[in-house]
Amino acid sequence: MQRWRGLEDVPGDWGRSVVTIGSYDGVHRGHQLIMRRAVDRGRELGLPVVVVTFDPHPSEVVRPGSHPPLLAAHHRRAELVAELGVDALLILPFTREFSRLSPSEFVKTVLVDGLHAKAVVEGPNFRFGHKAAGDVEFLSALGLKYDYELEVVDLFVRGEAGGGEPFSSSLTRRLVAGGDVEGAAEVLGRPHRVEGVVVRGAQRGRELGYPTANVETLPHTAIPADGVYAGWLHAAGEAMPAAISIGTNPTFDGTARTVEAYAIDRVDLDLYGLHVAVDFLAYLRGMEKFDTIDALLERMADDVKRAREVVDAAAAAEG
Repeated sequence: MQRWRGLEDVPGDWGRSVVTIGSYDGVHRGHQLIMRRAVDRGRELGLPVVVVTFDPHPSEVVRPGSHPPLLAAHHRRAELVAELGVDALLILPFTREFSRLSPSEFVKTVLVDGLHAKAVVEGPNFRFGHKAAGDVEFLSALGLKYDYELEVVDLFVRGEAGGGEPFSSSLTRRLVAGGDVEGAAEVLGRPHRVEGVVVRGAQRGRELGYPTANVETLPHTAIPADGVYAGWLHAAGEAMPAAISIGTNPTFDGTARTVEAYAIDRVDLDLYGLHVAVDFLAYLRGMEKFDTIDALLERMADDVKRAREVVDAAAAAEG
């Protein structure tokens, strides 16, 4: 899959294409419906498919300080988009100037002059242009002028997550923030992932026999609620069952909130300085303050046992 940053990166000889545009944070199951339909339409027309997204999130430019917690880093989003069969990903730098484009200017600049769209695939709530004044009806009308067709895909998938609320990025963020990582996984179609570089912490886990990878997360990351979780630690090309702790280490009167992952039974790892990923499978318990180190160790042993059971069950279910 080709990756472009800005319209100037689009090849000069780029021909007609099928395009879908959106923030697409998380690439959840609703987003996947739109992208799969775009890919199908591209194959029907014999044209490449382009997904267009933005950096930073538009809300940060329009309302500074309102950047939502991100469900997937841009490189992870690119991986997920590529897995769906998309041919190119265009990340548009979202600037104050870009935000002032009228809906008509947006279409002319991005869809017509930039990507030579023959077909556009969007969800029913797609908005674009200055003050989000453009909608799918306006986008369809401009298609008559610029020789592209619009297809609107119903992205409102429902499940048990959120009490049956339609799947969305905002729902996923609420589930993650509340520690419901299983609900978030239902919306995403995969476990929620947190990424970052392993840095040196207080090294108490190592002293207690449970060395953890202290993950310095990427800016604006959607981090689950404080507590202990079962999941996977991805590092150096290996996926390892893990018990994950999020919080301030109240037993040691900590104040900094950390994400720490213990790769079960792996005490030989040296991950400092490596970029790692943590996938969350299940919430095990809330964060607690223990009166003694022995009480903490007893609970940690139980956490590891339960985390191992959860990961083993998930691996067995996947075949």
